[in-house]
Parts: sequence; C-alpha cells; structure tokens
Amino acid sequence: MNSNSQSTPTLQLTTTTQFIKGVGPARAEQLRRLGIRTALDLLFFLPRDYEHPAPRMRIADLKENLPASFVGTITEVDQITTQAGKTILGVLVEDDSGAARMMFFNQPYRLDALPRGLRVLVSGKPRLSGLRMELVHPKVIPLEEDEQAGDQGILPIYPLTEGINQSQMRRAIATVVDELAGEIAEVIPEAIRQQATLVSIDEAMRNIHRPHDQAALDAARRRLIFQELFILQLALALRRRKLTSDLRSPPLPVDAAIDARILKRFPFELTGDQKKAFAEVSADMARQFPMNRLVQGDVGSGKTVIAQYAMLLAVANKHQAVLMAPTEVLARQHFETFRKSLSRSRVRLGLLTGTLSTLDRREVLKAAADGEIDLLVGTQALLNDKVVFKQLGLVVIDEQHKFGVSQRANLRRGGLDPHYLVLSATPIPRTVAMAAFGDLDVTTLKEKPPGRSQVHTYLAKDDWAQRWWDFLGQRVREGRQAFVVAPRVDSSDQEDVSSAQQIFDELRTGPLKSFRIGLLHGRMTPEEKNDTMTRFAQGRLQVLVATTVIEVGIDVPNATVMTILGANRFGLAQLHQLRGRVWRGSHPGYVCVFTDNEGLPEDDERLKTFASTSDGFALAEADYRMRGPGDLLGVRQSGMPPLRVADPLRDTEILEAARDLAMEIVDNDPHLEDPSLALLKQRVLTRYGNSLDLGDVA
Repeated sequence: MNSNSQSTPTLQLTTTTQFIKGVGPARAEQLRRLGIRTALDLLFFLPRDYEHPAPRMRIADLKENLPASFVGTITEVDQITTQAGKTILGVLVEDDSGAARMMFFNQPYRLDALPRGLRVLVSGKPRLSGLRMELVHPKVIPLEEDEQAGDQGILPIYPLTEGINQSQMRRAIATVVDELAGEIAEVIPEAIRQQATLVSIDEAMRNIHRPHDQAALDAARRRLIFQELFILQLALALRRRKLTSDLRSPPLPVDAAIDARILKRFPFELTGDQKKAFAEVSADMARQFPMNRLVQGDVGSGKTVIAQYAMLLAVANKHQAVLMAPTEVLARQHFETFRKSLSRSRVRLGLLTGTLSTLDRREVLKAAADGEIDLLVGTQALLNDKVVFKQLGLVVIDEQHKFGVSQRANLRRGGLDPHYLVLSATPIPRTVAMAAFGDLDVTTLKEKPPGRSQVHTYLAKDDWAQRWWDFLGQRVREGRQAFVVAPRVDSSDQEDVSSAQQIFDELRTGPLKSFRIGLLHGRMTPEEKNDTMTRFAQGRLQVLVATTVIEVGIDVPNATVMTILGANRFGLAQLHQLRGRVWRGSHPGYVCVFTDNEGLPEDDERLKTFASTSDGFALAEADYRMRGPGDLLGVRQSGMPPLRVADPLRDTEILEAARDLAMEIVDNDPHLEDPSLALLKQRVLTRYGNSLDLGDVA
C-alpha cells in the first residue's frame, strides 16, 4: 500500500459494503448473510484456512503424488457422456518439455471454459496413467497470451455463502486491506508489544489476509490470538481484583467444633478430593472478601457434599445460604436431600420456585427476609427483585454454565456481599477454565466416592433392539430399574415431549409391556414431575421414559440401565451427564446408545468416543475439540462474547503468557489509569464490561 492511500483512504471503516469496488448492492446483500455489512466487517472476516502454493516446474519434471504447478497451453479437448448421463472431460496441456492430461468428471461447464489454445496455470497432484501424467480436478487459472504466471503466494480461504466464490471474496477483502489496514486502532502499547514479541496490528491485518510467507502468517496469527486472549484476561483480572479488593463479605470461619458437627452429617467415607475441597472452601469463606470458587467434577464425584458443607458453615456463623438450581426437578431434589440430611437439626429450610402458589411464595419471601430460613433452595425465581435476605452469607450456583455472571450478581443486593460457590458437572479442560472462568478459583474433583460401581457403555448395532430390550427386562426382573431417554427432535420442547410420549406408548404396549412404566418431560406440572420421580425413586415405577429433564441431579441408585434413543442428536457432555444417572449405586451400570437415520459421519466419531471412555475430563476435551473454540461451554455459557480466532486448547502457551501479563498489569495499575492503556481499557470494557460486571472500572 502506498503512503498516499495510508494518509487519504478512499474508503472509511464504516463504509457499507455496496460502495466497495466490485461489490455493489446484490453482492452486498449476499455478504450480509455472513454478517458483513461494512468495510470493517470485511477487514475482520478472517480466513478459515490457507492454500499453500505448489512448487512450479516443467511437465517433464512432474513426480507422481507430489503437488506441483506448471504453465502450458491446451492442445486437445475431449468430452464424452456415459449412458448414465455423466460427463468425462479430458484436456491435454503441453509445454516445451512434454504433455499432461487434466480430467474433470461431471463438470460439463468446463468444456467452454477450457478451449484449445488457452494458456493456463495448472496446480494439483499428478498421477501416472499409462505413459502420461494425469491430474484429476486440478486448479486451473487462465492466462493472457503474454501474461507471466507470477508466484501465487499463500492464498486465504474464506467461509462463503451462496452467490459468492473465493475469487470474489478475496478481491473485496484485498481492496479494504490495501486501503484500511492502517486505519485500525493500535490498542496494545509498543512496550507491551515488545515484551510479548508481537507485530503491529497493521502488519497483522495485512499478513493474516495476504501473507507473503509462512513466518509472516504465523506472526499475524500470534498477534490476533494474543490480543483476543489478552483483552479477555485483562477483563478477568479486573473482575478478580474487584472481587478481592473492592467488595467486602462477612468472614465465616470454621473451627474444630463446627467442622466436626458438619462432618457428622455425612454418614459415608469422604474422598481425598472432597477433603481438599472442604479445606479450600473454608479458607475462602474465612476471608473478608467474597469467595468465588468453581467446584467442577465428573458425574458422581460428590459436588453436592461440598455445597452442603459450605452452606452449613454459613449457618454455623449465623448467616443464611441459598442454592440456585437450573430446573425445578433438580431444585426439589436438592431440597429433599437437605431435608433428609438435616431432619434432626435446627437448620430451617425453604424452597422457592416459580410454580409456588401466591400464598406459599409470600410466606417463603417473608421468612427469608425475617431470617427464619437458614437454607433456601430455588430456581431462577430467586433472581426476582422481591427476594431479600436478612443476612445472606453464601450463594451456591448449581450447573454454573446455565447462568450468566450478571445473573449471579443479581443475588448480591444490599449490605455485605455474599460468598459464591459455583458447581459444574461438566468437566472443563484446564486452559478452557482459565479462559472462561479466570475470575474464579477452581477446585477439581476427580475421585469417585467408594462403593460406586463401573458402568458399561455400548454403541448399538442395527439388529440390537430386541436383544437390548430383553437384557433390560432381565435386569429389571432382578430388581433393578431403568431409564429410557427419548430422542431430541429439535430445539422445540413441545416436539421433544411428543417424541417421549410416542416412545412411552410404544414400549408400554410392546417390548416392556410387562413392567410398570412412567413418563417424565418438561411440560408436566411440577406436581406431576414430583409424583413421577417419587414413585420411581421408591421403586413403584420400574422403567422411566424421559426427555433430558433427567440430565442432571436425578439420584436413584437402584437405576442401573439406560437406553438413549437418537443418541446422534446429543452432544458428548450431555451423553455423559445422562450416563451419570446409572452410575450412582453399588450395582454395575449399563448404557446402550441407538442412533436414528439422520446421523452424520461426525456423529459416529462422537459416539465411539463416548462408548470408549468414561472419563468425563477426557470427554470434555474431545467434545471441545469437536465443537471448536467459538462457544466455550455451549450456547448457555456465561453470556460472554465467544472467541473468534483463539482456541484455549491449541493456544495454551499464548493464553498463559497473556494471563501472566494481564495479571502483572492489573497488579501494578488496578484501574488501568496509565494513559498508554486508554485504548486497551476502552476495548476491554466494550467487549466484557457488561458480561463481567466491570462498570465501576470505568
């Protein structure tokens, strides 16, 4: 780009795409389908991959199966049509050293595009056919008669939409890169760029789109990945600093007497991981600033025990505790677990859900406000502004990824800030946790409580159905119970309910007609759900047909068999959560997954991975690799914007460097007041200010 175009660009970053040379109104509409509306959008529409140029050589020097490119002239063109109506086009290309043949199958439009006498640049992987080299579906670029075929360099490959090809996209983006790359604000000060060995944003933007060699591309990618992770880590460091410096919480210390009194409530042997978690939680809660700890663990690792310990520690210090669950089924189960465990104690319990009657709701709200409830369990109904506490000391969030940071903050109203303990039954790879939950301390539970059985997982073959129902029936006749998970239809809860009802009707009149079968789905009333789960837990129902409402928290140790229908419609993490329902007792568990007729090749890979390992952390990493970095924990993750270029698993070294530097900067300048950081601070607040509750940092 020349200096004149740098100083007086003909385009602006805000220019709409239709006014960019070669775009126009029709193509601008097509670009809008890709989320591209302005020149700035085009500039940051990054390649999904790159095409590396094949070495240029003469035809006589071509080697079989080695990528190469050559320039020649078309001397023969021959197309035939088979009896089945398919076309085969053969094109002979010659240079001064010999001839090679290009073959195109079912591409009849090539006939007019490749006439005799046309000079072409051909790239592909040759193979020997008879005595001549042959290239099947090579890349062909027409050349003018006297045009020199220059070095192509590394070519970007962009995501496309109907009506736009790679050449058109490359030209449009090249236009804005030439004129506007120098207009992008440099938010990372030069001192930090030198410390982190980063190129400028101008150089990065040019070389991410049009790299002149691999080293330039690598440097550009590193700069963009670092910037994305650095801004995120600065936001998380600012939030962490705010939590530990600006907020005040009631100290809730533990002593030997309190610890012993709480531990008496657990009539089982604790794992080493649970004991370590108790120590970490109690140390956090003794401080004068809020605990913000994530307890993550595989299914059946005993996370609820950690929550109960923390809640009883708050009560022992004359403070209230609240637990928020993502579903009413899970909230009611937590409530029943606590009620049984604390039946002979003076701890007062309450339950708040959206389906309580007006009178019951009013009584619960009054009791919480008057301090007459010590432990309150509920759903998102707890986020209502009318919910107040006399002396709230601890908030426990179950299934953390289903709630956003701003939702967690809603429970922080009036007086001192409570301590926070958040639970996740979806194991998170370490580097992903650093990226997604850098404002939280992380405790990991990997050990299973003693006495838990093994679970066997099978990927069903086409003819397994009757054999599996016979096996399930045999286990039930032995006294065990079974889940049957209905296939997901789509995102519509109503459709999924229809699916569950259909499976229920087929089984109770077919292969399982001799057993007591129940049905559970999200559209049942809370009373109906509770009654069904109670009957199943008491053994009055032998088989439960359900939607994914049973995904988390359902604890029926006698249920040891699970059938998952339409398993290709579920993600790895969700399949593993479902499997956790038959992994809770002393009898071995059995899971069989069936697929429907709409599966894709990638589904087979996912299901084979699921069947071959029961390690939730290994599955989480595999699930993450299959789904990519765009959404860290699924569509309901914490509400933070998704990563665009960085991948915490792939970019571990860059992530750790960005995190260390961000923490160093915030330690030295807690509010980013250094004038050189002004643009960087603005970018942090724009991207993460709302989702991470950083408003007062401004």
